[in-house]
Amino acid sequence: MRRRLAAVAVAAGVAIGLAACSSSEPPNPNPAPVPGASLQKLTIGIPFDNPGLGLKDGTSYKGFDVETATYVAKALGVPENAITWKESTGANREKMLASGEVDLVISTFSITDQRKQTVDFAGPYFVAHQDLLVRRNEEEIKGPDRLDGRTLCTVPGTTSADNIRSRYLGRITLKELPHYSDCVDALAKSQVDAVTTDDVILAGFAAEPQYRGVLKVIGKGFSDEVYGVGVKKGNKALVDQVNAALKQYIQDGSWRRALNISVAPSGYTIPDPPAVGSA
Repeated sequence: MRRRLAAVAVAAGVAIGLAACSSSEPPNPNPAPVPGASLQKLTIGIPFDNPGLGLKDGTSYKGFDVETATYVAKALGVPENAITWKESTGANREKMLASGEVDLVISTFSITDQRKQTVDFAGPYFVAHQDLLVRRNEEEIKGPDRLDGRTLCTVPGTTSADNIRSRYLGRITLKELPHYSDCVDALAKSQVDAVTTDDVILAGFAAEPQYRGVLKVIGKGFSDEVYGVGVKKGNKALVDQVNAALKQYIQDGSWRRALNISVAPSGYTIPDPPAVGSA
């Protein structure tokens, strides 16, 4: 399942050309309804500051997680105008589900055994890999094993933070900020030496106009991050319905079209879809 960012994603300088090569056809706007689903509204937690995945732009939202959430909601009988969007970060995803603040979390939410103790998951719907974002002229950092004595930034409550703590803490100074955009800004200002999270998130930041030619993704992923849809613990019926919607999302081509629109312009190589229900 391992894949690498294309060289253009590392350079992040020809993203516009790649965008022209990607299909711009949107996902199916009218998915077939999932049998038994009769919801009228949904509150969904998504990222608000991850380019290509979930980005709030004024009063609108865009990105692969947004496209996925919109498709799933429609398949469950909920029109787009009946979706309420909430910002879901690494620190609050599980709490939002447990409290009932949101019905679903579709926010680069990696499925782990620890999280399964408090959250149920549908999916998976994507597999990413933890990687590093560094400044364009950085030559020494080629992976996490080359970060001794350096300062690494990530977001609390994430598998990225947990991986660094378990494998490298003591050798690396870990700085945690509320949002990945905060970490990326600190990297561009030379306040930290690298940012770590999933490669698909980092590629989106590297392709942003203000960071093209300034930052680069190393492109040597060192974990598998299996994204699932978070559901409140014990709601098996909703898990089954979301799984049915995700299977249709993949089968009718909407999954790939959503990625081509939202993620492919960064230069990220789109993988094959995972098997829904396998994690």
